[in-house]
Amino acid sequence: TVSDRNEMAALLEHQLTQALRPSSLVVYLESTDDQLLAVAGEVPPDARTIFNTQSAFAKLVRRGKPWEVSGESLDDVPAPLNFALKPDCLVPILGRDSRLAGLVVLGLRLSEEPYSREDKQLLASVASQAGVALESIRLAEKIAERIDAENRARQEMEFARQVQTRLFPQKLPPMQTLEYTGRCVPARTVGGDYYDFLELRPGRLALVLADIAGKGVPGALLMANLQANLRSQYAAAVDDLPGLLASVNRLFFQTTDTSSYATLFFADYDDATHRLRYANCGHLPALLLRCGETAQAEWLPSTCTVLGLFERWQCQVAEITIAPGDTLALYTDGVTEAANGADEEFGEARLLETLRSYRQLPVDQLIEALAGAVQKFSDGQQQDDITLVIAHCRA
Repeated sequence: TVSDRNEMAALLEHQLTQALRPSSLVVYLESTDDQLLAVAGEVPPDARTIFNTQSAFAKLVRRGKPWEVSGESLDDVPAPLNFALKPDCLVPILGRDSRLAGLVVLGLRLSEEPYSREDKQLLASVASQAGVALESIRLAEKIAERIDAENRARQEMEFARQVQTRLFPQKLPPMQTLEYTGRCVPARTVGGDYYDFLELRPGRLALVLADIAGKGVPGALLMANLQANLRSQYAAAVDDLPGLLASVNRLFFQTTDTSSYATLFFADYDDATHRLRYANCGHLPALLLRCGETAQAEWLPSTCTVLGLFERWQCQVAEITIAPGDTLALYTDGVTEAANGADEEFGEARLLETLRSYRQLPVDQLIEALAGAVQKFSDGQQQDDITLVIAHCRA
């Protein structure tokens, strides 16, 4: 079985030279849509590549069979073949849709006898088989190119996943009265959810969770944009949280298209006072589970609209106190909107129930239990990024 073009050209050259004993033989094969390249036989440099757009090639294709050129007008022989190779017989190799896939150029026979009818029948048969083989090779090359492109795309996506993973917090700023963690399970290789832990100053921690409008690579790019905007100026949150978020909104608005936006929950926790100042920018309400036997729930709703849609934007800040034993849960819609086979959503009620069931666990185990409960509910058919931040106040 012939597996590539060069091997087939060498086989053609060998077999036809043995059978017909021409003084010269050159095999040209298609290299681009309008070029033929000499891949077997000796050929002068100026005839190594020929353009098959010449009218003479159109005549050759229309003939569709070996053409003995002796005695023909040189104008009917494609240049530069008529000068460089002095052909005696041209054999077109046709592919699908009568495309000129190759050309065999034979010089005079060493015996100086003309090519007989039987010789031409042999050449036509060989050219027909070569055309079929070339189409198979061409198809295999296209498949190989597609596989190679898909492999490169997978490698690029894996690199993008690694880069995005590094955008999430790699270290947790130390806090005396708060243990906390975050987790993002993207629906695709990369995603548009974002969480962060920012040390505003010793004993002051910002808990951040955002959901970009978009999934996959577009969402990931917007997520990186938002993270860069926030991280470049987050220290201002200590003295002016509304001013910080207004600046982030303005930059996000200016650097994205008109349909791009993000919801965001930004919370500033004070270790010394257990005070939590927060701005909920169009995000889902955070869930604060109070300590005690009843585990009373408080929801922290929006205080302003989403980021990035409006250049003129104002932010309101709310404040609560977190007591020892309380647990705060931030989440994206990939949690509450996760659906099962009956098209039921996980919802806030199940989130609350699950959080109550596992609230005694350390935060690392608690967040895994929550994410696992969502994935189990949806039978592993994840449609959106699942992102959670859990914080537990300790004495």
